[in-house]
Amino acid sequence: MGGIARTSELRVAGVSEGAIADAVADGVLVRVRRGTYASAETPALLRHALAHGGALCCASAAAHHGLWVLDPEAALHVWLGPNGRAHAADGCRPRVHRDEGRHPRGIVSPRVAVRQMLDCIGAEAFFCALESGLRHRILGAADVAWLREHVPRTHRWLVDLARKDADSGLESLIRLRLHLLGIEVRTQVRIGGVGVVDFVVGDRLILEADGSTHGGDHRHRDLVRDAVATVLGFVTLRYDYALIVHDWPLVEDAILSALGRGLHRSSGIPRRPF
Repeated sequence: MGGIARTSELRVAGVSEGAIADAVADGVLVRVRRGTYASAETPALLRHALAHGGALCCASAAAHHGLWVLDPEAALHVWLGPNGRAHAADGCRPRVHRDEGRHPRGIVSPRVAVRQMLDCIGAEAFFCALESGLRHRILGAADVAWLREHVPRTHRWLVDLARKDADSGLESLIRLRLHLLGIEVRTQVRIGGVGVVDFVVGDRLILEADGSTHGGDHRHRDLVRDAVATVLGFVTLRYDYALIVHDWPLVEDAILSALGRGLHRSSGIPRRPF
């Protein structure tokens, strides 16, 4: 039953009321609300959504499915359907979704979660989750076709722009923002002596997006790469999570300034081809 069951389903399966009570007492089952039970292994967010009378959805479901979400703990997203009634639980006030559908096992599918993110959180969140799904093979060609059909016509370009080569949501976020600025980039470019870099603009401007794990040894290796790239005639601009997410105007100004000074164009310095 996928770890979630109603009392009626348990009874049909031959589980008596006494056995249900014993399972709850032993911690094997958790009563999430009247008439609905979940196994103890069921993730807490999923149980919370069930307790509210609905299914985990939008960013909460996307994070559960393994998609990249900027702030998965910002709010609990619960799908109740057009006519569902929210149940009070744990003093939590979830963000309620009432789109059409049927999600009998407590969570919406990955593609539905991504679609909901477009309306609820915005285009950037939608795009990052979509590329994350493609990268990790959580979403396939059929899902992309479904999304293209179910998003507004004005947003289909986001689906068409999405690719599966972004190593992180930060890279997706940067590529989308640069696209909107009219800046063309090459992604995941292998440079001899340096390795694979996140982006190259023009001939020699490297852009790197560092996630929250880029510290310690990672940081040292990154600095070595930057030094080697400089020797080869490249210019590297490296930004961390905090700058990209919380101080993007500064990052944008820095990139535009570099482009304005022609740092993306070859200056005739000999370097290895890539």
